[in-house]
Amino acid sequence: MPTAIAGANTINLGGFDIVSASAPEVCQALYQACDQRGKLRLFFANTNFVVRCRPLIPRIQSAPVCIVNDGIGLELAARLIHRKGFAENLNGSDLFPRFCGGSQRPLRFFLFGSKPGIAEQAARALAERFGHQVVGTCDGYGEFAAAGPDLAARINASGAEVVLVAFGNPLQEQWILDNSDAIDAPVMMGVGALLDFLSGTAKRAPVWVRRLRMEWLYRLSREPRRLLKRYSIDLLVFFWVCLRAGNGHPPARTGRASSSQGRM
Repeated sequence: MPTAIAGANTINLGGFDIVSASAPEVCQALYQACDQRGKLRLFFANTNFVVRCRPLIPRIQSAPVCIVNDGIGLELAARLIHRKGFAENLNGSDLFPRFCGGSQRPLRFFLFGSKPGIAEQAARALAERFGHQVVGTCDGYGEFAAAGPDLAARINASGAEVVLVAFGNPLQEQWILDNSDAIDAPVMMGVGALLDFLSGTAKRAPVWVRRLRMEWLYRLSREPRRLLKRYSIDLLVFFWVCLRAGNGHPPARTGRASSSQGRM
């Protein structure tokens, strides 16, 4: 069953039960999982997630997964369909620094994904900014291919408590579901472009743009070729999926998850 946050409700969009909770509530659940060695797999649902991860719904429903809302698209859909919004916007780029900064002890991280060299740069930033320990890294290209099925054992041997998987939707979610049982780390997160932001190789929108919840427009202006389809055609598909699913019945769809690599 999907993992619930104590005292939090869920809002069903596109067949996904998405937690409506505050950032402190989600962070507390993550700390508790680390301290008690329980398993919690955190997914961030933006419009791209809802469109591309639909084939994973049955697997998500039987796994220790918590899905939180990411972005204004989810908020608009919730208000349109359910006449209520989410408690807070919980995009990973904002939630993750709060999680790191609020921990009462150093945590052990394993960073996995992105281009060669990015994870190492993000590891240095994570240690310098928050004082946490990065016990291992693996890029999402040649190093990942070379590691093969031994990667789970490598992560376990590192003693990691938190594994960040940065492949984009739906590959990161699929990899987490495929390897959740084999990996001992209490927390795994699908984090999209987070390692790029941590390393400084990608820049976020100015704070005032984020407060207006227009970061998507800022990103579109910087990467129009990659993001135009996501914020036009895919956005229409997202609302169609949510409207068809209504209060909890996803549109019929079979087959494997798409291999398109979106980013947070």
